[in-house]
Amino acid sequence: MQVIGNFINGERVVSESSRNAPVFNPATGEQTKLVTLSTVSETEAAIAVAQTAFETWSKVTPLNRSRIMFRFKALMEQNIDQLAEMITLEHGKVLSDAKGELTRGIEVVEFSCGIPHLLKGEHSLNVGRGVDSFSLMQPLGVCAGISPFNFPVMVPMWMFPIALACGNTFIMKPSEKDPSVIMRVAELLKEAGLPDGVFNIINGDKESVDVLLSDSRVHAVSFVGSTPIAEYIYATGSKHGKRVQALGGAKNHMIVMPDAEVDQVTSALMGAAFGSAGERCMAISVAVCVGDGTADLLIAKLKQEISEMRVGPGSGFIEEPHMGPLVSKVHADKVLSYIDSGIEDGAKLLVDGRDFKVVDHEQGYFVGPTLFDRVKPGMRIYNEEIFGPVLCVVRVKSYNDAVTLINSHEYGNGTSIFTTDGDSARQFCEQIQVGMVGVNIPIPVPMAFHSFGGWKRSVFGPLNMHGNDGVRFYTKMKTVTARWPKGNQTTNTFSMPTMG
Repeated sequence: MQVIGNFINGERVVSESSRNAPVFNPATGEQTKLVTLSTVSETEAAIAVAQTAFETWSKVTPLNRSRIMFRFKALMEQNIDQLAEMITLEHGKVLSDAKGELTRGIEVVEFSCGIPHLLKGEHSLNVGRGVDSFSLMQPLGVCAGISPFNFPVMVPMWMFPIALACGNTFIMKPSEKDPSVIMRVAELLKEAGLPDGVFNIINGDKESVDVLLSDSRVHAVSFVGSTPIAEYIYATGSKHGKRVQALGGAKNHMIVMPDAEVDQVTSALMGAAFGSAGERCMAISVAVCVGDGTADLLIAKLKQEISEMRVGPGSGFIEEPHMGPLVSKVHADKVLSYIDSGIEDGAKLLVDGRDFKVVDHEQGYFVGPTLFDRVKPGMRIYNEEIFGPVLCVVRVKSYNDAVTLINSHEYGNGTSIFTTDGDSARQFCEQIQVGMVGVNIPIPVPMAFHSFGGWKRSVFGPLNMHGNDGVRFYTKMKTVTARWPKGNQTTNTFSMPTMG
């Protein structure tokens, strides 16, 4: 059986670790590979390689770094079919969704190609008589990224393209559930001309993560995952003096106003709730319907659409399914436990995704699309992030009740409103305490030249992913105040200097 090791100093490396983890095809339940769980010494060795590479990579001009990113972008596009197939075989999402993930990741590479402009800094002439002031944006050093299973390429590409373009070296710790595709991405980076040692991959678990969080040679850590782990990453990395951006969990609501066009809402909700089997941090898992009439009409439409959904393996069919399996049996069982708890807590189960089987794939990790009505705050299926194909309908009497409901939740990652009334939409954008907001857009994921991040317990750290925040995160600013006097200054000055 193939064993996935590490990617260090420009090549795949066989690990000496005695520990490994199984990698499965979620559609069949078949174990296909083993992935190394690296040792402390192997992780430290990767950091040493990245530190050595930084000495030369940081001196490469931004223009030449951007040219490597341009070549890397082209190679990603040329290999998109192969990469998408690799994602589908280990994560389970359908091929078109895998290609969508890759496209959004490539957009961050495209943004990083503009790094000569993004690193220009600021300049002020004559802040005082004969005195100029300007800023330098310089790389940090070795940086690290820890990514989740649900986007094995897109989330890492929120991190490393900008970090590399800014002149840093990088160590990626991918999810052990779907590690193959990022190894191929590393090879494409090398093919694009990235010097050996600048980008490295350590496969592992908490043992490797703790090294990245504590080693003084690592200057910044980026993380996307669940809130408890995000809190740990942020606290541990910060305690060791690192910059940390840690994106946590979500419970994304969509307000459906009585004036919303119900067919448009239904179409938007189907993809937002059940796309990628709900394994998206920006999935809409709660539809907040203003008025019972709105809820009844929407539910009737949703039940009809759900009954026509195709669920099956992400590839291998002439007609692609709408939704594939969940990533693992453990995760599928967890989602099933949430459905059980919803029933126990008194929510009304309208569509039951339990005991869902796909012909010829009975051992796959499939959970069918599930719909609850009469969900209320306090229920576990409302309070917690399910991360599966479970959509909850909450009924409220007014727009103000809907806003209060969303603002009261501990998570503030993404939200949206569907309405034809501009005043309601404008108020919503101002009043809602959530980081990413959509107006008649179900999944408001910002483009690469904006920044991605939530509020409240959905994010830890002051700076978000990609966009200008990404450039700020992966650089340190130095401000220079300079004078070139015509002669030597001979007068002692003891007062506070001013620039009059």
